[in-house]
Amino acid sequence: MHTGSKQFPHHGVRTRHEAESKQQQGIAMESRSGQAGAGKDRKKGEPLDGQSRLLLAVNGLFAAGNALSGTFVNVYLWKAKHDFTLIGWFTLVHYVAMALTFWVAGKWVKEHNKMNCLRAGVAVSALFYILVLWFGVRTADFFVLLAVVQGMAAGFFWLAFNVVYFEVTGPGNRDRFNGWAGLLGSGAGMVAPWISGFLIVRMEAQTGYRLIFTISLIVFLIGAAVSFFLKKRKTSGSYEWMLTWTCLRQEDTAWRKVGLALMAQGVREGVFGFMIGLLVYVHTGSEMKLGNFALISSAVALVCFMLAGRFLKPRYRPKAMLIGVVMLVAIILPFFWKVTFVTLLIFGIGAAIFYPLYGIPMTTIVFDLIGQDEESVKRREEYIVMRELALNAGRLLGTAIFILVVSLTSSPAAMNVLLLGLGSSPLIAYYFMRKAHAA
Repeated sequence: MHTGSKQFPHHGVRTRHEAESKQQQGIAMESRSGQAGAGKDRKKGEPLDGQSRLLLAVNGLFAAGNALSGTFVNVYLWKAKHDFTLIGWFTLVHYVAMALTFWVAGKWVKEHNKMNCLRAGVAVSALFYILVLWFGVRTADFFVLLAVVQGMAAGFFWLAFNVVYFEVTGPGNRDRFNGWAGLLGSGAGMVAPWISGFLIVRMEAQTGYRLIFTISLIVFLIGAAVSFFLKKRKTSGSYEWMLTWTCLRQEDTAWRKVGLALMAQGVREGVFGFMIGLLVYVHTGSEMKLGNFALISSAVALVCFMLAGRFLKPRYRPKAMLIGVVMLVAIILPFFWKVTFVTLLIFGIGAAIFYPLYGIPMTTIVFDLIGQDEESVKRREEYIVMRELALNAGRLLGTAIFILVVSLTSSPAAMNVLLLGLGSSPLIAYYFMRKAHAA
């Protein structure tokens, strides 16, 4: 389930708050001059440092754990009930739990130990798979509890990850970091589901599923261990609970435009994040076919994220986003001819090619905006929470529309119109993000 928090290291100089103040000033100055922050002079094009690489490693393990089993959890639920509505409700509850976790855990990250929040995300992800293994064939009966646990895991992890990501990168190397993160995620998404599909079809069904859920559990435990090599980060200030609402109420501000763009981005992600893989299984009846789909589409995405991360410069962002969003809508059109494994694969390959042109700038522009001045840097946790709340508001809207439609009709034509409507939301995201980028 998903789309996508950072902190400052302790310094043994002067007082804690004075060191934090100086560090924030350094980040703000570096951001304005086009350099990266986190208390170090990083020039454009400079390689990622050790903490950035460690963060990428943790992210890669988290992605691998989810890639091994994430798609197959939905298939597991589908095989139990054959009900799109149940899958929709599972996803909706997941997003509600994730949004509330972001908002509440913002205080933990802002005022207390940020790294423990990151580790909690990995640990709760492990708990999720322990529960899936415990419930076994009765998993669908406990979908609400499982959705809450999975949502909390995602909330803890991505809040902490994004704060740390902001602190260890800057405008000069943020596109590169995003490119590597996309590359690792694509690599995990390429290999892990194929392995899972292979194991499931080669073994008795329940045994295969229990094995991949167990492997995911082990990967998350390894990720938790690696996270202890990340430095403890500084905290300062008090958490502003209502900053999101305050920013969105103000007219003619970049943050309002960004918030609307992120909501539009979330509309597509909310449904496409689970629906495409599930459609592959529904139309083929084979976990191996689903693994092959992930292998091919993620292999293409791996190359495209690598190229986009290397060559996508700030001045190219508006044009890249426009190309990306237009093509993301266009690749849905073959579904109106016929939904088959081939048309789904065309969609998967097309999304792999064009999503980096859209997704990388969407992420980078937001974090550059957070680092634009000292006051924004001081509120980095709140702004990251706002980003995630906006994304989840869009995801909730998209998923709610999905539940409404599938509860009223099972017509393939209606499903195609639904996918086209929700899949066109990046056009709205581009409109608002272009205005924010130009501001």
